[in-house]
Amino acid sequence: MLKDPSVILPARDSVQELIEQIDNRQALIGIVGLGYVGLPLMLAAVAAKFRVLGFDINAQRVDEINKGKSPLDHIPSTKIFAAREGNKFEATADFDRLAEPDAILVCVPTPLGQYREPDLDFVAKSMDAIAKTLRRGQLIVLESTSYPGTTNELCRPILETSGLKSGRDFYLAFSPEREDPGNPDFSTKSIPKVVGGDGGDAQAAACALYRAFVDHVVPVSSNEIAEAVKITENVFRAVNIALVNELKTVYSRMGIDIFEVIDAAKTKPFGFMPFYPGPGLGGHCIPIDPFYLTWRARGLGISTRFIELAGEVNSNMPRWVIEQVVEALDRRAGKALSQAKLLVVGAAYKKNIDDMRESPALVIIEMLRQRGADVDYYDPLVPVIPPTREHAALSGLKSISFEAASLADYDAAIIVTDHDRIDWQALVDYSRLVVDTRNVKKRVSDPNHKIVVA
Repeated sequence: MLKDPSVILPARDSVQELIEQIDNRQALIGIVGLGYVGLPLMLAAVAAKFRVLGFDINAQRVDEINKGKSPLDHIPSTKIFAAREGNKFEATADFDRLAEPDAILVCVPTPLGQYREPDLDFVAKSMDAIAKTLRRGQLIVLESTSYPGTTNELCRPILETSGLKSGRDFYLAFSPEREDPGNPDFSTKSIPKVVGGDGGDAQAAACALYRAFVDHVVPVSSNEIAEAVKITENVFRAVNIALVNELKTVYSRMGIDIFEVIDAAKTKPFGFMPFYPGPGLGGHCIPIDPFYLTWRARGLGISTRFIELAGEVNSNMPRWVIEQVVEALDRRAGKALSQAKLLVVGAAYKKNIDDMRESPALVIIEMLRQRGADVDYYDPLVPVIPPTREHAALSGLKSISFEAASLADYDAAIIVTDHDRIDWQALVDYSRLVVDTRNVKKRVSDPNHKIVVA
């Protein structure tokens, strides 16, 4: 136990006292949400000699974490175990203990609703839980991505139901998460941290906290600016990915390899940044965040046609892939899609992680099955497809084992996610036909011309 929950913690008279506690590593950090954002934050804070109390509504996850087990494939259990052994970290599902931390970082999901409207239920419930135990001098930071205005317009009123006032009694800030799970080149510590605040004291406290375990902090003038930064980053990526996805469909009809085009274009030392096409967008950020801005813009009477067009192009990519499968089966095997047995290779939304959020693989599997195909999947990082609201029919579907005999049973293998640990040469050697959406052809030998680029 990091602190005795029965102890009534004293109110803090000034922001300087909080900053001194942070600088002296006496501040206890609370993290709400122990997932793809919260766990890396915890590890970075513990490495900087802070004590961390983590909160999660999933009691089973809390229990596993407290036993030193990582719930995420790309975060080694050894790191969780070391934090627990050092008595620097504890996880809990008891939200009454939110009074204990001196700073609380909120890292909960912000999905889209049924009609692609923002679903801020997790954020609102987290703030409501914090408000019930909020004490003077606490720093509250929202890291979950949302539209500009969320922190001050949604979070602040909920927190102030406690009777305390932002800027006078507690400090409220926004600092967008910038995690890229599975990326070996960047970590929580090395990724610059944008920090806004509801007033100068809130910004000063939040900057002091993040400077303690992040190499470079970028202060901005308000929470709204910080919120807009994250939305802008992901709109930029979504639009440019849509552009190369559209170019892929054009160049494919012209017999031009889009990947070779991009590799040559990126040799230009200025004015070009490479983005790569794929079977669709996945993950929690790029497929979702732009729609938070379009929703906010509609409320202001503003049309965001460019962003919405990019979303339309990207969401249509699974259909493009399926049409390439149809053509390849007809041309190479003389077989209709409804008669085919197919293997989707890779279920996670991107390589080398087990994250299934918004994965295009789920859309592709469902669409293939709807058109009568017999479809299995293989993913060494996703042994079972977890329950999802949008793809409930696929929940519990299990990955096949990777064996030569089983690969040969399928009319085609469709590469959706290019994990490094998959033996791609064996896949090509033993499959009858390979539909490649990830430029795997560049890594293998294909003397029998089994690979069709999609």
